[in-house]
Amino acid sequence: MRKYFLSLSALLMLQAAPQSFAGDLGINVILSGEIKPGVYGEVQIGNAPRPVVVYDQPRVIVVDKRYVDRAPIYLHVPPGHAKHWDKHCHEYHACERRVYFVRSQEYEPEYQREHEHDHDHDRPHKEHKHGKGHGKDKH
Repeated sequence: MRKYFLSLSALLMLQAAPQSFAGDLGINVILSGEIKPGVYGEVQIGNAPRPVVVYDQPRVIVVDKRYVDRAPIYLHVPPGHAKHWDKHCHEYHACERRVYFVRSQEYEPEYQREHEHDHDHDRPHKEHKHGKGHGKDKH
């Protein structure tokens, strides 16, 4: 029953809070509480201590005078998005904003090794072709 109320409260907070866009689907996501792998969007820290971030300095792709005096935003994004932010910032409508990337389990090498196969199942398997003489006895 407690989980139901927590879920309902989270949904109500998501609708009432200022929202940012994540991904091409136009889904609004605001994260509060524990950062979970696979859930991406803006992280509202409020009065909480600053979370552990991926880079010490905020990233900004396009300098825009409207955002110079605004505080940076905190985003939880997949590691590849943070690494190649110039290619993904538009998905979060944050190319002009100073952005800190919140570190989660996904950034840890152990997690990436354990979940490599999660990405491999989407790729077609390469067909192995044997060249001349492979697999044949040469007597």
